[in-house]
Amino acid sequence: MSEVWDPAAPGVLRLPSGRLVRGRGLRRPLPEGPVPEFSVRLLGREPEPVAWESRWLRWPDFRLPADHGAAQTLLDEVWARAAGERVEVACAGGRGRTGTALACLAVLDGVRPDEAVGFVREHYHPGAVETPWQRRYVLRFGDRSA
Repeated sequence: MSEVWDPAAPGVLRLPSGRLVRGRGLRRPLPEGPVPEFSVRLLGREPEPVAWESRWLRWPDFRLPADHGAAQTLLDEVWARAAGERVEVACAGGRGRTGTALACLAVLDGVRPDEAVGFVREHYHPGAVETPWQRRYVLRFGDRSA
C-alpha cells in the first residue's frame, strides 16, 4: 500500500469511508508534494500524457460525460483505487466536471445522491458542480439500474 494524500492538502476530499481523492484544475500548476499514482482527466479533448497512470474521459466543459457507461466504470475504478492509492480527478478549472465526479464518488461511498452535491461543496469547493444538468447527473448516478 502506498502513501495516500495529506488530508490537509489543497483539493483533497475525504469521503465518509476515509478514502482520499484529490480534485484539481489542470490550468493551475501541479501542486508540490507527491504526484498522483492514478488520475482521471475530464476534458473535451484528449490531454497531453503525464508521467503517471492516467485515463481520459471525454467530458466537454459545462456538460456531461460523452459516454455515461464509461464514466460509471471509470468512477467505480477511481473509488476502489482511492482506498490505498493517490488518486486525482481533474478538469480544466477543477470545479464543474471535477466537482460532479467527486459528488458521484461520494454517492459510491454511501452519501445519499440528494446530499452529495452539498457534501462536495462543503468539503471540497463551494462552487463545485456548476450546472443544473450536472446536479441532475449526480442525483441519477445513484440509480445503478439506469
